[in-house]
Amino acid sequence: MADCARGRNPITVENNSEYVPSTGHRIWRVVKEAFIVLFGALVVSAVLQHFVGQMFIIPSGSMENTLKVGDRVIAEKLTDVKRGDIVVFRDSGGWLGPHPMVERTGVGKALEFVGLLPDTSQNYLIKRVIGMPGDTVLCCDAEGRITVNGFALNEKAYLYRSEEGEQVTPSDVAFRVVVPQGRMFVMGDHRNASADSRCHLSDGVPGQPQGSDAFVPLSDVSGTGWAIFAPFNRTRLLPTQDAFANVPAPVAPAPQRGVIEPAGVTC
Repeated sequence: MADCARGRNPITVENNSEYVPSTGHRIWRVVKEAFIVLFGALVVSAVLQHFVGQMFIIPSGSMENTLKVGDRVIAEKLTDVKRGDIVVFRDSGGWLGPHPMVERTGVGKALEFVGLLPDTSQNYLIKRVIGMPGDTVLCCDAEGRITVNGFALNEKAYLYRSEEGEQVTPSDVAFRVVVPQGRMFVMGDHRNASADSRCHLSDGVPGQPQGSDAFVPLSDVSGTGWAIFAPFNRTRLLPTQDAFANVPAPVAPAPQRGVIEPAGVTC
């Protein structure tokens, strides 16, 4: 009674400085903190994937030798697309046909969604941007080079070269196109193994002009190739190509419909 009268609280386990948490309590606290950290990391990873960058697996040899089959490529989403960029885009035009790649399921798909595994979806392609809206792309000049707005491209830095040192020609398909509004004209670096814009210049789509699918909507772009992440012996940044640095601006506004000459040209 004397202690209580002087305003002292009874000693309890909670306010005892000698209290030591049980082993179960300590384990639960560690697990809880680890879960919070992991959950936060997954949220950050998902946000980064959807707004900053995303990883993709290269499924074919159409971009050799710049990109090889199995490369893990990081595509960033912060910069605008320009000529010469390597871009990843959704296959809204059906270029891939009826034979998609095998996608992950279950846990693998969840990890892919948050960016911890590269995207294996069949809905993406990766090519190099040759022409932007309003650009006139021509194959070829007297020296066999692709021209953009009359400027001849020197593509030796990235066009596919065989083990024997033989480099592919810029294109075996002769064409002249004017890229329409909101679209781009793309080609693979391994021109002989790439079913790119050239191969869809005569595609027929109900309700659209012939060849419309050859011009990829800029809105389909998921990101610009920034770096090869893996395999680690190929890890490097993807360089900006000087071949496009001096291409002049188009002489006229981009048309609503693309211009394709000659009619019916394809790979």
